[in-house]
Amino acid sequence: MIQVWSTDITYVPMKRGFLYLVAVMDWYSRYVLSWQLSNSLGIDFCLEALEKAFQHGNPEIFNTDRGAQFTARKFVAKLQERNIRVSMDGKGRALDNIFIERLWRDVKYNQIYIYNNKDGKSLYEGLKQYFLLHNERKPHSSLNYRTPAQVYFEILEK
Repeated sequence: MIQVWSTDITYVPMKRGFLYLVAVMDWYSRYVLSWQLSNSLGIDFCLEALEKAFQHGNPEIFNTDRGAQFTARKFVAKLQERNIRVSMDGKGRALDNIFIERLWRDVKYNQIYIYNNKDGKSLYEGLKQYFLLHNERKPHSSLNYRTPAQVYFEILEK
């Protein structure tokens, strides 16, 4: 049974400004279900990430912060159409979404800050490799030294 997914956006510093990265993650397994990169903070890239995540099924609960993209009627409606309960973090409480905040720290310190991405394309390719590594090859101590993919797909088999 898939219980809780969460999403968040992080800013990625580039030579000229920022790009924006959104991810949808399964809390229990830490499996990154989907992610999208955008040059604007509009809602569209968040909706695209949500639709891609739905290819994995539906959670019981979907947790977000109170960002404009996630409180937008269009975003909330997508969840409600699937009878998914919406959970929003307390105002100013990043630790309510600790798993995805930890993901952002790891992404930034193990990918973004190490590799000087000259443009969006090189950033995208680096992130694609990073999330593959995160899901398929990186064991987590909190998962009994299994990878997020091993744990996530075990859940689906039950």
